Amino acid sequence: MSAKKHLLPTLILAASTLGLLDGCVAPAATPGPRAEVSLAPLFSDHAVLQRDKSVPVWGRAGAGDTVTVSFHGQTVRAVAGADGRWVASLAPMPASAEPADLVVQGQNTLTIHDVVVGEVWLCSGQSNMEFTVDDGTFYRVRNHELEVAAASYPLIRQLKVERTVALAPADSVKTSGWKAALPANVGGFTAVGYFFARDVYHAIGVPVGIINSPWGGTPIESWMSDEARNSTSLAAVLAARWKKALSEWPPERVAQYPAAMEAWRKSEENARATHTKNPLPWPQPPASNDSPILPGGLYNAMIAPLQPGAMRGILWYQGESNIGHAEEYAELFKAMITSWRAGFRQGNLPFYFVQIANFGDEEERADRGWARLREAQAAALSLPNTGMAVTIDIGEAQDVHPKNKQELGRRLALIARSQVYGILPDFQGPIFAGAAREGAAMRVRFTHAGNELEARGGTVGALEVAGADRAFHEATGVIDVDTLLVSSPDVPEPVAVRYAWTNAPRANLYGDNGLPAAPFRSDSW
Repeated sequence: MSAKKHLLPTLILAASTLGLLDGCVAPAATPGPRAEVSLAPLFSDHAVLQRDKSVPVWGRAGAGDTVTVSFHGQTVRAVAGADGRWVASLAPMPASAEPADLVVQGQNTLTIHDVVVGEVWLCSGQSNMEFTVDDGTFYRVRNHELEVAAASYPLIRQLKVERTVALAPADSVKTSGWKAALPANVGGFTAVGYFFARDVYHAIGVPVGIINSPWGGTPIESWMSDEARNSTSLAAVLAARWKKALSEWPPERVAQYPAAMEAWRKSEENARATHTKNPLPWPQPPASNDSPILPGGLYNAMIAPLQPGAMRGILWYQGESNIGHAEEYAELFKAMITSWRAGFRQGNLPFYFVQIANFGDEEERADRGWARLREAQAAALSLPNTGMAVTIDIGEAQDVHPKNKQELGRRLALIARSQVYGILPDFQGPIFAGAAREGAAMRVRFTHAGNELEARGGTVGALEVAGADRAFHEATGVIDVDTLLVSSPDVPEPVAVRYAWTNAPRANLYGDNGLPAAPFRSDSW
């Protein structure tokens, strides 16, 4: 890392100390060497700025230089601190699809063209968020050709953050530049983000910007700042695990990784083309200081440079890489959400996430790691302004990358349309509310069931009950309006009930709004 890299909090502190966050002019710092003014990565041609919020605009200049920012009739000024950092904040603006120039003046003048004002959402996580509309590989959605041809949304725009790792929080990162959702560009959009943005755009009719910053195959630890990880009870465990991983990856083994990954990619392409199974296991990223699994490495490089950018909220799709330590995820996930919100300095930013889909052997009962991870994800709903899109019914048991990202984007958008935009009264399917024994059965109650539950395709599947011996047996369920009566001839005195609580269940229970019931268990065994 270059010695010129500094922690972003220094930027915020310096700006706050100088009285710059409100666009005020502070006493000039001692002038330094003349330096051209530069902008943070969010600000480039075709950018979308967040409406109805104060919009920080920031970058670098010479120490003590005055920087002027002009946009939509506003002019605000800032003075660069001793480290060259400056921040100026535009006052809240209404949505505007009329393109305008953002002009920044210091020792030089930067003019950012075709800037609009609307809704901005950050999309992050691992490969299922990285999964594109159609990037020309096997990571593309169903009906991808039709989706690309039909894309005609100049006011839906994406900024793709380049894959980067850093040892400390960086203040800049390379990006693709803002690109509109048109046939020439949309193939490279995050599919989840695009379909979410498309739904929101149709609902509210204002520009929508998505900041696409994921990296496939990465654990949550990579996306957490050092401070966030160290605030948890798992700090020592995570540090010891990383130390052990480093010892298992000598330089010569690290050097072999690119070739192994390329061999896997070719084998995967062939397997998909021939409808066979890839004989090669997916190669785990190496443990090194430039690896995407470096604890904090992706937060430092791909999230910190975006802070304190103004936005409406965050979309998150990650968890598969933490299956092996599902018991840790609930605490880590909450700590990450809290720390990201602190870094963006906009209170409890809406944070909506995808509960990982069904995957694996449909008959597997001993290993329930995926079920435990889903449960750990759902624990984050205890935080304010969070929402969870359930996908237990639309995964592909033999493919960790389900292609129906259209429905997934829609389900995330339902949450935003309800919680942020006040359009829909309800956005989720049945949620477990409790269970009580009735004779030889368990009666299960739900919230958000609507007027009546529905079992698509016949009887309710993926049900289990257990007695005091804690041995679970397959069960049947009878819908009684908005409750479910679950029983098994093998368990005459049930005390616990589970639904879709395996890795790859065949889940088919829905509310009357057409949304799936979330997996649940009544026990804590």
